[in-house]
Amino acid sequence: MKTLPIVDPADPDASSRIDAACRDVGFFAVPLGAALGEQRDELIGLAAEFFALPEAEKATVSMAVGGPAWRGWFPLGGELTSGVPDRKEGYYFGAELPPDPRPMHGANIWPARPAGFERAVTDWMTAMERLGQRLLQLMATGLGLEPSYFADGLTAAPTPLFRIFRYPPHPTGDTSTWGVGEHTDYGLLTLLATDGTPGLQVHSHGEWIDAPASADLVICNLGDMLDRLTGGRYRSTPHRVRNHGGHDRYSLPFFLDPGWEASVEPIAFADEWDVPLDQQARWDKANLRDVGGTYGQWLSAKVAKVFPTLATTVALDPSAN
Repeated sequence: MKTLPIVDPADPDASSRIDAACRDVGFFAVPLGAALGEQRDELIGLAAEFFALPEAEKATVSMAVGGPAWRGWFPLGGELTSGVPDRKEGYYFGAELPPDPRPMHGANIWPARPAGFERAVTDWMTAMERLGQRLLQLMATGLGLEPSYFADGLTAAPTPLFRIFRYPPHPTGDTSTWGVGEHTDYGLLTLLATDGTPGLQVHSHGEWIDAPASADLVICNLGDMLDRLTGGRYRSTPHRVRNHGGHDRYSLPFFLDPGWEASVEPIAFADEWDVPLDQQARWDKANLRDVGGTYGQWLSAKVAKVFPTLATTVALDPSAN
């Protein structure tokens, strides 16, 4: 049975192994470590307390309250993938910023309870951004670039986005809906920790494989923007979730993306690259070779499709930068 490679970033051959995984399936896993494991357990415990609150109380920190800053809670079925409601409940966070007219900028909104939730979320985001920057160094080396290539440019002032998702057990016999349907991520790099409940599947060379479900691993995958920037050398791969664990599944996806004002242009490589035949036709028919503009323009347009009603309510301008 196929599985995803597990790579310790501290290993001497980490860069070459991560490079191979990025060129093949676009997914790999890294060990979480004991200290981060304790942070994960605390955060998931606090998230479970929040999601168990009455819906009216959770609505006081809804995404409608967050407005164009695009922060806050959404109910089960409140997020769409390819136009279809997902079977998940979630909470959106971003960098803590002062008021700003640009979409997805501003302050997070925090619930009155549980106590410690804000601190746990903030600490986790800081740790994941640090890990993500380290992994981007290893990827840059694998691509033949300077290790600091991303940190000196695209992620010098990154756009960090964080979600907490609760996937309830999937209804028995339901094969038509998903916790989250088939999709690719739209940024640079995603770092996913979970409570260990299986459910994530990755599309690899014509078949769906189960991602490792260990709570002691962080699943890493590449987004469409990195696929575009590398001309297909690094792959943005479809994945999906359906929770058959018999209990709630909690996941903590952290997205490390380019800065809002960063200009996204194809990376100039010394070598030529011919996209292999099995990578030429994407599931969504998107042309990943068309790159330009700022990352803010790209991200606004993508997120507006996920919450179309909210996008209309807050008058989100997909061309805003």
